[in-house]
Amino acid sequence: MSQEPASFATEPIESLVPKTIQTLVVDAVEKAKSGHCGLPMGCADFAFVLWTKHMRFNPANPHWANRDRFVLSAGHGSMLIYSLLHLTGFEKMTIDQLKQFRQWGSLTPGHPESHETPGVEVTTGPLGQGTGNSVGFAVAQKFYGATFNTPDFAVSDHRVYCIVSDGDLQEGVSHEAAALAGHLGLDNLVWFYDDNSVSIEGMTKLSYSDDVASRFKGYHWHVISINGNDQSQCDAALREAKATKGQPTIIIGKTIIGHGSPKLQGTPKAHSDAFGAEEVAATKKNLGWPVDAEFLVPQRVKDFFAEKRTQWAKEEAEWNALFADYKAKNADRAQLWNDFLAKKLPDNLESLLPKFEAGKAVATRNAGGEILKVLFGAIPNLIGGSADLAPSTKTWIKEYGSYEKGNYGGRNLHFGIREHGMGTIVAGMAYYGGLIPFGSTFFVFTDYMRPPIRLAALSGLQTIYVFTHDSIFVGEDGPTHEPVEHLAALRAIPRVLVMRPGDANETSYAWLAALQHKTETTALALTRQNIPTFDRTKCAPASGVLKGGYTLWESNAGATPDLILIGTGSELSLAFDAGQKIASEGKSVRVVSLPCWELFDNQDQAYKDSVLPPAVKKRVGVEAGVELGWQKYIGDGGKFVGVATFGASAPYERLAKEYGLTTEHVYETAKSLL
Repeated sequence: MSQEPASFATEPIESLVPKTIQTLVVDAVEKAKSGHCGLPMGCADFAFVLWTKHMRFNPANPHWANRDRFVLSAGHGSMLIYSLLHLTGFEKMTIDQLKQFRQWGSLTPGHPESHETPGVEVTTGPLGQGTGNSVGFAVAQKFYGATFNTPDFAVSDHRVYCIVSDGDLQEGVSHEAAALAGHLGLDNLVWFYDDNSVSIEGMTKLSYSDDVASRFKGYHWHVISINGNDQSQCDAALREAKATKGQPTIIIGKTIIGHGSPKLQGTPKAHSDAFGAEEVAATKKNLGWPVDAEFLVPQRVKDFFAEKRTQWAKEEAEWNALFADYKAKNADRAQLWNDFLAKKLPDNLESLLPKFEAGKAVATRNAGGEILKVLFGAIPNLIGGSADLAPSTKTWIKEYGSYEKGNYGGRNLHFGIREHGMGTIVAGMAYYGGLIPFGSTFFVFTDYMRPPIRLAALSGLQTIYVFTHDSIFVGEDGPTHEPVEHLAALRAIPRVLVMRPGDANETSYAWLAALQHKTETTALALTRQNIPTFDRTKCAPASGVLKGGYTLWESNAGATPDLILIGTGSELSLAFDAGQKIASEGKSVRVVSLPCWELFDNQDQAYKDSVLPPAVKKRVGVEAGVELGWQKYIGDGGKFVGVATFGASAPYERLAKEYGLTTEHVYETAKSLL
């Protein structure tokens, strides 16, 4: 390892730190033989200004509640944030972690992961996701401010900063998220657009010529255009953004991708992949860096950030003192703040759940609306809304007001017809902490929402997605609006609790399960049409939903059944009625409700065997969807009654007959096994 050159002693810290970032980036990518140098090198100047002159955070406490949030939506540039976390002093981001970039078990995966790396706020992978997450952060902060701030105490007044790329802005989700952010006037949100004119296939002019400034002005954003490699312009732009009221801000920064590389800067080859030893050496020479030095952090840079850490710790200490004074004068609000952060639920929550009358036919979406009203009253950090479908999804709780510009304390969010944006914003609110957010739409539109649902599950987020109109029984709307494969598709995502309750009372417990599981993503699939409410004096309690599956009813308690009928959702009643009919003919029958496969699979083997005894091979599964996945529960000797093709436009009663989703067909199928 060479000695630091004498020039380091006098070089301005404003150039020494960005060069440190750039060389750490090329070294890490070169060592890994993969990664993206271009964006981190091009954004090093802006990042230095943002992180050292404007952002409020404390590396010693990554979870300080009033820290500014930073989102790297362009997650492929992950070495930028890893370098910053190391330099600023996040304890676990050691130089050895940078050397393990993209390797097994490291804190430096190819794209940032919030559940792995302290200091990473958001798991950004697919381009565009972070844009919506940043809007979710901004929405959450405004709600916190409206809920907790007083004329004397601004205990929540931080900002959200996000770096976006050409790719982010080309993805449709960024349009949805930006439009809503502008409509809501989220002036706590600042995007830096890394406008470097390069994408993987070549220069962006091949496919992209948007007038970004006009686009964002049309969204009611404040727009600033600068040279993104000029630190004085970056600083001025950030000051202007912070002073702007009533609008989010986008700083359009013209940058040079791979800035510092004499051969590759400004070219598509700078976007991704290692530079190679020759160009790494040439880059270091061009930057005035020791060519043979690897992962070098100059002492002056270390000293600079040591001093900054003292400043950042002082800022948090000042806030802690403010909050202590706030607590002394606003004890109830301070306790509520802590309850929010803990996502504390009322001890008596189960007893508060609505009880639905046996024998009465109730659509589970309608039951969900009644349940949600109770939950809003009991859980003040439960907040959410719909993609313009609240009258249908029954998620509008009028007593709690709309969240809108000028009323950020409302708890009913209106996402507009922006399902993908809704998914990412709800996830951002969950990343923020302290809130239990939900979004709702028709089940078929999970097609528009799969990326944020998947990333929420990957990140261990408690996001709740309320999907109604859950089967072909949507009816007259026809096959374009009738989900068939969607249950199977969501169940295929690890760690998503797909809950399809079989009656109104099961819906209460499905919501309870969603609230109790604080590190899992839940999808509630609810019916449009009315379905029977079971008589729980003759059937098992609906609390069995909390285990994912349970014996709803059996003709001979304690006996090994001849036949097991398994149903979910609206088809549970078909299994029940068919089972009753077969039992009346002298057979021992068990009916099992299986509303959540994930929860059921997580039970111990003894419980699972008590519900589905391995010795009983004669089983029938009933669900208005494709068979995929059901083999695990019905086995080789079982049969499935479901839907193998697309739906049709007709009243749901006719569809039931045409598709064999009737008690009679379930009965005949079961009889064929006996």
